[in-house]
Amino acid sequence: MSEVVVTMDFLAAYFDRIGHQPEAVPSLAGLHALTRAHAQSIPFENLDVLQGQPISLEPDAIFDKLVTRRRGGYCFEQNGLFIRVLNALGYRASGLGARVRLRCKERSEIPGRTHLFVLVELDGRQWLTDVGVGGFSLTSALLWQAGLEQQTPHDRRRLVLEDGRWFHQVWQDGGWLDIYEFDGTPMHAIDQKVANWYTSTHPESTFMEQLIMARAAADGSRLAVVGNELRVRKADGELVASHIDDAGLPTVARDRFNLQWP
Repeated sequence: MSEVVVTMDFLAAYFDRIGHQPEAVPSLAGLHALTRAHAQSIPFENLDVLQGQPISLEPDAIFDKLVTRRRGGYCFEQNGLFIRVLNALGYRASGLGARVRLRCKERSEIPGRTHLFVLVELDGRQWLTDVGVGGFSLTSALLWQAGLEQQTPHDRRRLVLEDGRWFHQVWQDGGWLDIYEFDGTPMHAIDQKVANWYTSTHPESTFMEQLIMARAAADGSRLAVVGNELRVRKADGELVASHIDDAGLPTVARDRFNLQWP
């Protein structure tokens, strides 16, 4: 992947897309605010994958898709863009790789390392953030510390260390749910290319199965479309589902997900 110069125009367009003007100096409050604004404004979606369109990880292509054309994307696009913005603003941000465990029933199952998330080093501490994990995208950063329960604007999280394996968990429906596991290994550009090829083309990839859209809402709720079902998890945890026919999807995408239907 080639590098792109992050210009003032680039940043201005991004800030307009997320509806947020950040502080001039990097800070924890600023990191939290950027994470929340991005997750609430740029939706997670897999429309191009379903239509057989290649997913480019070139920085200019990601910017054009997520910012200029007001689309969304998945982890490599979302967190790839977020890392570039953070570094341009003076943060020290890099990408780490993870194994998504949402479909795993046992800890013995080892899913592929196909997820990119973000490490930010700030004031001598390490923070993790992630604006690209669908209905579980973070809305504030997490301190990288084992066992500490951390309340975000949308839910409670914790990072658990077991036998050398870190697990990112969310409190949901009365218990802790594994979102993904990681070991702190960087996810370099070539690793992202390989994983992106798998997630966007392999018949067994989750993203090849059905439509997925997700966005965190400003009122603390989370919105998702899976197939033709609209799911709203309210701030109090209640889950409400309703059916959407194919003809109604573009309107739902525009009005509920801040997404320009292709």
